[in-house]
Amino acid sequence: MSREKARLYTRQNGKFLCGVCPHHCLLDEDQEGICGVRKVQDGELLLKNYGACVAEAVDPVEKKPLYHFYPGSDVLSLGTWGCNFKCPYCQNWPISQEERERQAQRRKPEEVLQVLKQAGSSCTGVAFTYNEPSIWFEFVYDTSRLVKRHGYKNVLVTNGFLSFDALSGLFPYIDALNVDVKAFSEEFYTRYCRGRLAPVMQTVEKSAGELHVEVTYLVIPEHNDSRGEIKGMVDWLSGISPDIPLHFSRYHPDYTFSQPPTPVPDLEEAREQALQKLNYVYLGNVPGHPGAHTYCPECRTLLIERGGFRAVIRGLEGGKCTYCGAELRIYT
Repeated sequence: MSREKARLYTRQNGKFLCGVCPHHCLLDEDQEGICGVRKVQDGELLLKNYGACVAEAVDPVEKKPLYHFYPGSDVLSLGTWGCNFKCPYCQNWPISQEERERQAQRRKPEEVLQVLKQAGSSCTGVAFTYNEPSIWFEFVYDTSRLVKRHGYKNVLVTNGFLSFDALSGLFPYIDALNVDVKAFSEEFYTRYCRGRLAPVMQTVEKSAGELHVEVTYLVIPEHNDSRGEIKGMVDWLSGISPDIPLHFSRYHPDYTFSQPPTPVPDLEEAREQALQKLNYVYLGNVPGHPGAHTYCPECRTLLIERGGFRAVIRGLEGGKCTYCGAELRIYT
């Protein structure tokens, strides 16, 4: 397979200092980054997975999850292999933690555009998802720039662990982010993710003023579910904006984690706690739960009803509640 030259790096004493994420891997000849897709060969830092799609599907945007970004529409979801985190409970571990070059279908940005056009009018754009999208930054940049020119939207579903150079480089072309906040403690990030919380917080803070942002928090019993930890996360988010949608997602055993799933009452308690400061708090991975619906924060009327990953708009028009007229930050 051909390799694409990496773009975000500096040279340091003959080595390559990768600039895509805060790991800042310093690589010599034949060395590979933590992400598993950037490698020095023949004196060049190369990207192994440019355009290498190992997961591709047209999904409801609610599946990302994005609840306030063109609800009821579809997005073309693309994912590659590799990740800059090593979460032992990862639900997409077969692609995030294993090399899948031989299973990949190589796509050019122009081909992605053609797939979008064939998908029909319900498909609003591309979601770079399934694994950490920043690790194939070059392909995300080229593709999002192209499809944006043709009137489509772009979405990143990310762990938020990317450098400001990478993030700001994508700002002109990305319309929405869902940031997966793994926990609200540095200890959790160090122990389980091989990462850090602070850069993730910075991604949310810097992105909130540039584009649409939603946050997902996978609630893992006895690991990141204490009232104090959730309070800290909610206080931080509400300080940025009480209108940022927060998704509490139900953990289930996967990869190397085998403990039982999150009890639904624990999720409901976390939601009630968060609603004291945030206007929109949702429950995920709990099919049929009313915690997936959107209500007007002013008059409490049902605005968007959700079943599975589908949404029906009941009381929203032009970004306003049709019952009380409140202006809401929901794109339709």
